[in-house]
Amino acid sequence: MGSEWTESTLEELSSSVSYGYTESASSEKIGPHFLRITDIQNGVVNWDSVPYCPITEKDHLKYRLNEGDIVVARTGNSTGENFIFEGNHDAVFASYLIRFAIDENLAHPKFVWYSMRSPSWWAFVNGSKTGSAQAGANAKVLGRFPVDLPPLPEQKAIAHILGTLDDKIELNRRMNATLEGMAQALFKSWFVDFDPVIDNALAAGNPIPDELASRAEVRKAALASGTTQQGSVDHPTLSDPKSLFPAAFQFTEELGWIPEGWVVQEIRDRTESIQYGLTQSASEQKCGPKFLRITDIRGGAIDWNSVPYCEIPPEQYEKYRINEGDIFVARTGASTGENVYVTSPKESVFASYLVRFTFEDRSIGRLVGMFMRSPKYFDHIEGILGGSAQPNASAQALASATMVFPDPDVAKLFFSEVSAMDDRKASNDHETQTLTKLRDTLLPKLISGELHIPGAVKLAEEIAV
Repeated sequence: MGSEWTESTLEELSSSVSYGYTESASSEKIGPHFLRITDIQNGVVNWDSVPYCPITEKDHLKYRLNEGDIVVARTGNSTGENFIFEGNHDAVFASYLIRFAIDENLAHPKFVWYSMRSPSWWAFVNGSKTGSAQAGANAKVLGRFPVDLPPLPEQKAIAHILGTLDDKIELNRRMNATLEGMAQALFKSWFVDFDPVIDNALAAGNPIPDELASRAEVRKAALASGTTQQGSVDHPTLSDPKSLFPAAFQFTEELGWIPEGWVVQEIRDRTESIQYGLTQSASEQKCGPKFLRITDIRGGAIDWNSVPYCEIPPEQYEKYRINEGDIFVARTGASTGENVYVTSPKESVFASYLVRFTFEDRSIGRLVGMFMRSPKYFDHIEGILGGSAQPNASAQALASATMVFPDPDVAKLFFSEVSAMDDRKASNDHETQTLTKLRDTLLPKLISGELHIPGAVKLAEEIAV
């Protein structure tokens, strides 16, 4: 640490410290975003999943987040988790969060926040928690966190280096979300709306079922405007995929009208195996493979950087090893039914509250994976849970959802199309891992003064190689 560094505390650097707003969250846009503890994961917020809340004009002004505000979780296992607010979102913060509004005349807010992402912060939080049943820490306690400050220009330079890495990590996350959205749109077009079948039926002059008449009108308009040509969501890379689809529909008792020749089956009828996970304790120390848990799956994705490790005997590793193409579904708690299709596995195993589905045919597995992210599958989950106080479901219940399975050639085509998106996502994930490693290496060294700016640039070059 240089001689020009000064010592302060989080509270001393804050122009105000306040607790959040008490209200119920809503998925409807009835007010500003309502940021809660559960919306913050590893210092990141996905605003697409943050709910809303009703609020008066007076309270909106009082609890509205401003640029540079730092919010910190004050209770539960997430005590100490934090987030710096940036951007144009209209948002207020919930009551189990504490806001520290950093005085920019005293410190650069983002430098202070990076100090709160360092090992020294987590050591401070772990030593400050009170209460055995529901650990937590109040604003006074958290405000005592010591912050070492270099001169303001150096604070800004350090925040810029680390922020550039975080910006690229966030860009990769958004790109992957866009790719996943494209895959979901293609799935919906082919296997929910049956667009290619409707197109073929219209071209052949075959009847369109009444239930699909409104969609047929949409397709007529799309065909007339030429928006179904190569490069559209209908068929991103194949010039004429419709030749693989039928030109008529058939009625089924389970799902109503489906394409002719396709079949309706339960997911379990197409699986190769269904398996519960490993009962083991997780560890932050690298003592074995990664240990995937329910809490590591959010929005159909896994942030492998945040997944802990576990010790496991070699003879058990192969039994619980995660492979590409596996589907994992949460079977208990509020996340029951949450799931993920694994496209780029690490050296990892999975926990007991997850159920693994494997498929001999990779194309069928990918199709099922897309279906499990659709509203129809989550409707199925609601039906089997029945509003119980402690949700849980057996593997067989999770696998009992019915879906339509196409001709094998169509399934293979879909797999080919989506695999190209999966490969791009995997490439982004690999880059994100490198960037995360670099950031996590630089952060404590820069924040403590152990490493200066020129040294950070040199270390970045070494890690990038």
